Amino acid sequence: MTWAQSTNIKGTVYGTADVEGIHVINKTLGKATTTDRSGAFNIQVKLNDTLVFSAVQYKLHSIQVDAEMIETKLANVFLLENINQLDEVVVGKVLTGDLLSDVENSDAKPPINFYDVGIPGYKGKVKTQSERRLYEADNGKFVSIGLGFGLNLNKILNAVSGRTKDLKRRVKLEARDELMFRVKAKFSEDLFKESPLESPLRYEFFYFCSEDPLFTEKCSGVNELVTMAFLQEKLIQYKVNLKN
Repeated sequence: MTWAQSTNIKGTVYGTADVEGIHVINKTLGKATTTDRSGAFNIQVKLNDTLVFSAVQYKLHSIQVDAEMIETKLANVFLLENINQLDEVVVGKVLTGDLLSDVENSDAKPPINFYDVGIPGYKGKVKTQSERRLYEADNGKFVSIGLGFGLNLNKILNAVSGRTKDLKRRVKLEARDELMFRVKAKFSEDLFKESPLESPLRYEFFYFCSEDPLFTEKCSGVNELVTMAFLQEKLIQYKVNLKN
């Protein structure tokens, strides 16, 4: 293939929020498209073009088209959710640095939080869109049926229809894919330096790894030696499968 020639590649955008309608812009060629409901897109590129991914709910992200994308005609991108935070603003008197003087002159009062007014607050990890939908499907108000008994109709209907099961599967797959992209980005260079693998096969290899039941256990910990040993073992298996 002549690298200077343009070609169309297919890709998928992954993220923790809605992946439909994300703008995919080829800055080099001046081409643009948007993703569908599943995050898929199709765009014209050539080697070393710059693709920019833009959406209100995600942080701006750009990638450079490499030889692997040209050969496989595939591109998978994981976007980070955009959580807006207001800049800190100082209101009131300018403090001098003298603690006693500043306390006397300041009319500031401690901020009120949800504990002060008796409102339960949540300080845990922010849920992804799929996790929020799963929570909504698996919870709801109990409807009284008499004699002090109640039924959670929302939970029952979603369980019967299979929606809860489908959402649980989706949450699990999203978490696995996110981990896979992190592992690919972090370990590819060292892994393939010792045991080379053709670029078009590398995405397929990491998907092969992610399908192993031990993938999450071996790759989500802090021990990088355990992760590398797991990947090296899977690479041997993958190459044997290729030969067969």
